[in-house]
Amino acid sequence: MTDRRSPFRPLGGLLIAVGFCLLTPLNACASEHDMTAERQRLVEKIEAEVRMTAPELGFARLDPRVAEAMLRVPRHAFVPNAQRALAYANHPLPIGGGQTISQPYIVAIMSQLLDVGPGDRVFELGTGSGYQAAVLADMGVEVYSVEIVPELAERARTNLETAGYPQVQVRAGDGWLGWPEAAPFDGIILTAAAPVIPEQLIDQLKPGGRLVMPIGETHGVQQLAIFDKDEDGNLRRRDLLPVRFVPVTGPLGD
Repeated sequence: MTDRRSPFRPLGGLLIAVGFCLLTPLNACASEHDMTAERQRLVEKIEAEVRMTAPELGFARLDPRVAEAMLRVPRHAFVPNAQRALAYANHPLPIGGGQTISQPYIVAIMSQLLDVGPGDRVFELGTGSGYQAAVLADMGVEVYSVEIVPELAERARTNLETAGYPQVQVRAGDGWLGWPEAAPFDGIILTAAAPVIPEQLIDQLKPGGRLVMPIGETHGVQQLAIFDKDEDGNLRRRDLLPVRFVPVTGPLGD
């Protein structure tokens, strides 16, 4: 980061400083104040979109806990350097391996739809960059996340540690199997689309818990849906919004 107190010469120093900022990734020369302002603008855009989709979502404003987490979590720490110019744009971005970091609006509403809080335990299928897990962890949730692409799992661990969320448990493996030794979970979230819910995940969801996922054909438009598990183990489904997610990789995906 450029030290603004450095005694640059009037012209040469200016050229050196400008050259430094042009040659480094976006935001490397930005202050924390700048990053906070970008996140504030992003949250305002998300809140506007929530208001527009209130009839489908069932709520018209972000839960303050979700909004505060979105304000704190540095999304730029979870995107590749080549995408950092767009880190605070309200749309998904490629992260490699055919995967994406979800649109911030989707991350926010899925976090809210899970209806979990401090001390609750959540399983995530599809760690990706680690951003969704970081938002939940910032809310005080205990997160266990499985990523099928080993390279992405390792990168997500690094991203989470760098961003200040080393407590998130990440491992490479088949998310269809869940995380039995940490079950049962208060909530389960799938960040990739599948046509059905695997029985293993239903079994690992607590009675009274909720599962949030995009469900439907993996190469078309899906429905963002919530599944509530009652005390008898039955699931009640509610479809909310048409969405388009990358497909789950595994026996029930591609």
